Amino acid sequence: MKKHILLVEDDESLGFVIKDSLENNDYMVHLSTDGEIGLKDFDSKAFDLCILDVMLPKMDGFSLAEKIRQRSKMTPIIFLTAKGMQEDKLEGFKIGGDDYMTKPFSMEELIYRIEVFLRRGGASEKENTVRFLGLYSFDLNSFTLTLDDHQQKLTRREAEILQYLSDRKDTLVKREELLIALWGDDDYFKGRSLDVFISKLRKYLKFDENVDIENYHGVGFKLVVKE
Repeated sequence: MKKHILLVEDDESLGFVIKDSLENNDYMVHLSTDGEIGLKDFDSKAFDLCILDVMLPKMDGFSLAEKIRQRSKMTPIIFLTAKGMQEDKLEGFKIGGDDYMTKPFSMEELIYRIEVFLRRGGASEKENTVRFLGLYSFDLNSFTLTLDDHQQKLTRREAEILQYLSDRKDTLVKREELLIALWGDDDYFKGRSLDVFISKLRKYLKFDENVDIENYHGVGFKLVVKE
């Protein structure tokens, strides 16, 4: 079955080029031209991934992403940003974005980023889908972190990072290794975004003092689970 992508882009020419290219690569693409329409479209259809321009009329891409995150933690969100908006990229990650593309970009790279998200699609059937981290249980398929009666839904990127670290529990994972494994490169702003995600994960895990993500400054991270 074809994967269904929501593209919200107000630049008519760019929107057409992206839509046409993705459809030529066997994706179904629904194009919305402003943030308010994009939200209505998201509510009315099922999408596997969202591509949101940041500078949108009626509702900007960050506000739209926040509302999408209120409805779905699991749908990947890729932002399209302008060159001069580097710090805004970090804001995008804080509100639940998973990745970004800086204009102008190549369609080949965008398609690669999309494939990275859609091919992962959670744990395989043969894999144990629940990990136990101290008092927490972490469901790899539903992206849910549970402690007693409290459930924390993770975004896809948060879940991928926690899964990667839990696979290497009590082992120092270098920043570059983590960035390349999940983002495909280790540029400066992806490194900054990784710090944002790690900070959020540490907050989710703070209710068990025996579980922590240790930060080795400039080197990497270690998920520590004390027995």
